[in-house]
Order: sequence, then structure tokens, then C-alpha cells
Amino acid sequence: MNTSKVINELKFKAIRSSGAGGQHVNKVSSKVEVSFDVTTSKGLTEDEKLLLIQKLASRLTKSGVLVIQCSDTRSQHRNKELVLQRILDTLSANLQKPKKRIPTKPSKASINKRLEGKQKLSLKKANRKKPLW
Repeated sequence: MNTSKVINELKFKAIRSSGAGGQHVNKVSSKVEVSFDVTTSKGLTEDEKLLLIQKLASRLTKSGVLVIQCSDTRSQHRNKELVLQRILDTLSANLQKPKKRIPTKPSKASINKRLEGKQKLSLKKANRKKPLW
């Protein structure tokens, strides 16, 4: 992922925050929304695009655009910094390929411990029964 190209492709939009806040919230657009078109990005390779489309399928629009919003602070500039960091974190986290799992077998000691535990439990339950005369 070429971070500088990705940052240049981001589209920022300031919108009014929702919720209570009085006169100030009705006049100021402090909420920041960033959109990133994964399918047409020049900062991603084709493999990275496919991986992101697959992993972020639930968060992408039908046209393949990732949209993230931030209205945490009252400052538009701070919200812009936060949303930029969030989108870069989201992209980098979803571009990492998971390690291949190496199947392992349980050790002999753990197998024996499990079997002994089962035997103790069955003895405990067998001792609760009425004795046969």
C-alpha cells in the first residue's frame, strides 16, 4: 500500500453533527466524513484491492467505496486527523494476511491427564448410586 497515494485519493466532507448541542451545533459542520474508492485506487495493487474488497465487504458501498465518519470532538480539524488515522488503520489492518495455522497434536501427558479426569468423574458418579446387594 502506497500511503501517500492513498491519502491523496481520500475525499473529505464536513457535515453537521447530530445530537444535542444548542446553537453552535446548528451552525458549524464539525463532523468529518472520508470516502475512499477501493476499486479505482492507484495506491493499491490488484491483490490488495481484492483482499480489501473481500475483508471489508460489509463496510463497502455497492460501488466499492469505504466511508468512515468521525464526530468525536468539537473541532473539525481534530476530527479530520482522527478519521484519517482511522481509515489508514482500517486499511493496514485488513491488508495483513493471517498466519497459516500449523496443526498440532496433543501431547501424551495432556491425553493421559484428560483420561484420568474422566475416570475420576465417572468413579465419583458411580459412588453416588445405591449399592447392589
